[in-house]
Order: sequence, then structure tokens, then C-alpha cells
Amino acid sequence: MKYFIAFVLVAGLCALAQAQEQSCQVDVQSACGQSANGESGVANCNARYAAIGHLEHKMQDYIHLQLKKSYEYLLMATHFNSYQMNRPGFQKLYQGLSDRAFDDTIALIKQVTRRGGSVDFSKPHQQGVAQPPEVHLNELESLARALDNEKELTNGAIHVHTSATHGTTDNRIHDPEMAHYLQENFLSKQAASVRTLSGYANDLSKLVSVREPALSVYLFDEYLQKQ
Repeated sequence: MKYFIAFVLVAGLCALAQAQEQSCQVDVQSACGQSANGESGVANCNARYAAIGHLEHKMQDYIHLQLKKSYEYLLMATHFNSYQMNRPGFQKLYQGLSDRAFDDTIALIKQVTRRGGSVDFSKPHQQGVAQPPEVHLNELESLARALDNEKELTNGAIHVHTSATHGTTDNRIHDPEMAHYLQENFLSKQAASVRTLSGYANDLSKLVSVREPALSVYLFDEYLQKQ
């Protein structure tokens, strides 16, 4: 008798687990069983799984950050493209960073929607309304600003990646797919960008330490044009 009771308990638990995993099928069966005017829907038939509910707002914050930096880099590129500054090498550098940040914004939006999430640009960023960035900088100051921006973008990616990797499957805050996506598409790229800009900033700081740095800055701009 006790074996029969144990068998019934195990069968009941398996049936309950299977019912939870087949929420979409249950929705479809329920919706098909309704009349044409019925209000039943298939809310569980979506692309959401794992920790997308936990990560969706963090990804949205990171998307906002990428778009903000793209705009800031574009202003910096415009500044160095003016006839007063006339630094085509710096303009090329910051235009490239702006285009990359914008492309990353689009890629992140596609990733969120692919996982069943959504991105709402009508909601303000968690840090509030951003003040217009100061872009009227000299060459060395602009490299320092760009390096700070890239570190901020890197830390943003690390924050989302950490949120995706910590936790367990049971509490739905563990998302290996999202962590892998960020690892493959952002963390390595950001590390390379930080290394490049830190090298530029250190090289230029040495070049401008001479009495008349104008020629040094001109030659450095020529170097950036060839990169």
C-alpha cells in the first residue's frame, strides 16, 4: 500500500511540473475552447524565459547609456571638424565611436525584443534628465573624456552581465544566454577600446609636455587619420 501511495505522489508531482512547463499549451487550449467573443488569450505564448523579467530594465538603462554616448561622441566629432579646430583625425576617431555606440544601441534593442522584452524610450533614464555634455575640449581633454565614457560603457555591460550570471535557475535571475551575448559582443570590444584610448591619452600627454606642442598635436592628428 505504501508503494502505491508513493507512486501516486510522484505521479502527481510530475503532472504538476509538466502543467507548469506547458503554460502556453494550456493558454491555447483555453483560448480555442472559448467562443468568438471570449476574452481568453495566449499570454504565455511569448519569447520570454529565464531572467528576462529581471534583466529587462537593466538592459533598457544600458541602451539609454549607449545612445547618450553616441550623441556625445557625435558632438565631439562635430567640434573637431569645425574650421577653428580642424582636426580630421580626432573627428574620425569620435565619429567612429559615435557610429559604434549607435549600432550597439540597435543591436541591444534587437536582443531585448528577441527575448520577448520591450524598450520604452518615453520613460526617463534612472539618472534623470541628462545635462548637455561639455564638448568644447582640447585634444588631450577630449581623449580623457572618451576614455571615461568607454569605462562607463564597460561598467554598464559588466553590471548587466553580473546580474545575468548571479543567482540560480530556480529564482529566475540566472540567464546564461544573455550573459554569453554580452560577453561575446560587448565586454571584449570594450576592453580593447579602453586599452586603445588609454594609450592615446598617455602618448599625447607626453607629446604636449614640450614648450611648443602645436606640431606634436598636428602629427598626432595625422596619425589618427591613418588608423
